Amino acid sequence: MKKISILFILPDLETGGAERIVTTIANHLPRSKFQPAILLLRKEGGFLDILKEDVEIIDIKTPRIRHSLLPILKQIRKRKPDVVFCGFGEVNAYLALFIRFFPKIKFIARETNVVSKHVTRKEIRFFYKFYNNFDRIICQSDDMQNDLVENFNVKKEKVVKINNPVDFDFIKGKLAISEKPKFFKGDFNNVVAIGNLSSRKGFDNLLKVFSHLKNDTILLHILGEGHDKKLLHQMKNDLGLENVSFHGQQKNPYEFLKFADLFILSSRYEGFPNVLLEAGACGTYSLANNCPGGITEIIQPNINGESSNIENHHEFSNKIRRILNEKHDSDAIKNSISSRFSKNFILEKYEKLFEDIVS
Repeated sequence: MKKISILFILPDLETGGAERIVTTIANHLPRSKFQPAILLLRKEGGFLDILKEDVEIIDIKTPRIRHSLLPILKQIRKRKPDVVFCGFGEVNAYLALFIRFFPKIKFIARETNVVSKHVTRKEIRFFYKFYNNFDRIICQSDDMQNDLVENFNVKKEKVVKINNPVDFDFIKGKLAISEKPKFFKGDFNNVVAIGNLSSRKGFDNLLKVFSHLKNDTILLHILGEGHDKKLLHQMKNDLGLENVSFHGQQKNPYEFLKFADLFILSSRYEGFPNVLLEAGACGTYSLANNCPGGITEIIQPNINGESSNIENHHEFSNKIRRILNEKHDSDAIKNSISSRFSKNFILEKYEKLFEDIVS
């Protein structure tokens, strides 16, 4: 039986959500049926360390996305995979225009965000007119799916909803070697937030929330890097927030989640936030901004977390106080995630999609 060759396309393998998903899929597809390869614009990122050796890496050494299209098309023409799986929104958009040149290859786009919120540049939005050229478009949440159908005229029959998988085996391995972070203080409640330091992650709102918690024994630990780093550090200083610390990107963020008293997702919008899933997989209760992007599909109120409007800074800060004074069942939180989003359950859906689209 001929193996199905799949070419995954990503900018790099930095430790982001899309990169985590593609790494998980490529690592765990059964090799008796599938032959995965990953094309990267640049061979960088922490997930290279956990990628299995039999997954071929193609490095086209292209620093900018806008210059990557021609090298990508050349690799597709050269390799002729059965399936091209593109996991990055901007590359998806550009690639859509050229799919018709490869009639024997099946093309799948995996959306990463609610497009109408995330894509603001007109020159990129233009290419979404050709999105129906994809054979299938994977969305992780109802919000993403509805947005494409209603705002970009994508045919509903083209869209498949597959939630993100959680690799519990990987997380358990990380938790087994985790120690309480040195930044945590035992006589304080330690709250964690993780994400790229950019506007869409809403850390500016989170800092405003913590301006209401200056006199509480609560510390906020923010993990991540991004172009808003200086702006957020200046905002922290302007607000006089001695109870907030930035720790940059961490090799093992799971030890922060494991020992946290609460995880906060402050995003303005999401696709289907892996970090919210992973907080639950670590047994940590979450408080999320009620934003578009699958929050209501992940949160089971009063079991693994709850949601609220973070722009009401005073109310959100009061919810933090209340939650930190409550007890939450760590096992129930983990079960809430594993019963719906475990790796094996989600990967079966991807396998079926790949097999069905080729046959």
